[in-house]
Amino acid sequence: MTQSDPQNPAQTQGYVPLEDQGDAARYFERVCDALEAENRGQLLADLQALHPADAADMLEQLSSDQFTHLVGFLGKDLPSDILIELRDEYREDAVELLSDSAVGAALEDLDSDDATTILEDVDEARRERILDELDPEDRAPLEQALDFDEETAGRLMQREFVAAPEFWTVGHTIDHARETGNDLPDQFFEVYIVDPSFKVKGAVSLPLLLRSPREARLDDIMSEVNVEIKTGMDQEEVAYLFQKYSLASAPVVDTAGRITGMITVDDMVDVIQEENTEDFLALSGVSSADGSDNVWETVRARAPWLGVNLITAFLVSGVISLFEAALDRIIALAILMPVVAALAGNAGSQALAVTVRAIAEREMHGAAARRAIWRELYTGLVNGFIFGIGVGAISWLWFRDVWLSGVIGAAIWLTFICGCLAGILIPLGLARMRADPAVASSVFVLTVTDVLSFFSFLGLATLILLN
Repeated sequence: MTQSDPQNPAQTQGYVPLEDQGDAARYFERVCDALEAENRGQLLADLQALHPADAADMLEQLSSDQFTHLVGFLGKDLPSDILIELRDEYREDAVELLSDSAVGAALEDLDSDDATTILEDVDEARRERILDELDPEDRAPLEQALDFDEETAGRLMQREFVAAPEFWTVGHTIDHARETGNDLPDQFFEVYIVDPSFKVKGAVSLPLLLRSPREARLDDIMSEVNVEIKTGMDQEEVAYLFQKYSLASAPVVDTAGRITGMITVDDMVDVIQEENTEDFLALSGVSSADGSDNVWETVRARAPWLGVNLITAFLVSGVISLFEAALDRIIALAILMPVVAALAGNAGSQALAVTVRAIAEREMHGAAARRAIWRELYTGLVNGFIFGIGVGAISWLWFRDVWLSGVIGAAIWLTFICGCLAGILIPLGLARMRADPAVASSVFVLTVTDVLSFFSFLGLATLILLN
């Protein structure tokens, strides 16, 4: 299986550059005109003249009817390198519209990792039909990849890689690569040196291979492989290793330590973006945010978290109701309550955002976590003192009540401390319980800051102003 890699700059030469929005708009009109006229030759020529990523972006701008028409009209002629560049929702729709034979043809054109992505978009019954039509050498790696859990290295890896025995010379390796050029991966950065049992002994980078004399043995110039990815490793952990060690590629090994595939940095860019997007949406209490989502999909993504917030909102209201007498007697308390809650919520959210990022970057372990907790505590003390004085001064200028100013200043100081601590302790606690801190932390942090801000402000006001 082969595919022209759209991220390889050497292969992008000859594509029509879309320098600005005007160029893109004009090309989009050409594609629409060719589609309306059902001019297959012109439509394919226009699409293939673009970089596959640009062509995919252009197809995503079509209306739903136009997109359906284009996929049905082109059928198996829809370029596979454009199909794989489509966003998940559009790619799933396109695969559903294509015939089984068209999907099978696309699989044969793609690297095994991209072909696996396509197969994930179809139901099991159709998947079996499509696989039955493939040649055995194409079908076997896809079935093996699908045996691995989703979002693991086994699903993510491509089974095409370049390996050589340690006793080979540079010249032998280069000559062999030229003779088997059609079977090489479209993009690779290293030649893996393996022993007779196919366990990785080292790696030779392509620049070093090309600079070395032909008679040099591979085991003399190879370097140690710092990272071996296990097939069952979670893709987020793989992305972390790529980022930590600045990897361009890494071998993937099975439970016996034998090399079975490789992962390259272009796949990791997609994973990192996907994981960051998931965490960002989870912090906002949203599970999906795509431009192609309809109203019902958007409602389903947001309603569950709004339901949780509804429960916590009544909890906060219950705390406020405990001080109904104080609110009846001092109207200023009702006016100032949102100030305390807003500042406390922001302080907690800031600490939460920093903590979730640090957890994702594996920076919250042992002494580092303890230092971070103390840092947030001291940050809450200092910021609470600064803003407590500021809010107290504004309250005095507004209501001319020294005791009220002191109460709100003290409440601000206490809630800043509690908010900062909640922002770090809650996600750390969830991570310790092996829950995703990005998913649930925001609800708990905001609830804690709201409850404590109202309780401290109204409680202090009851004790000091009404006694």
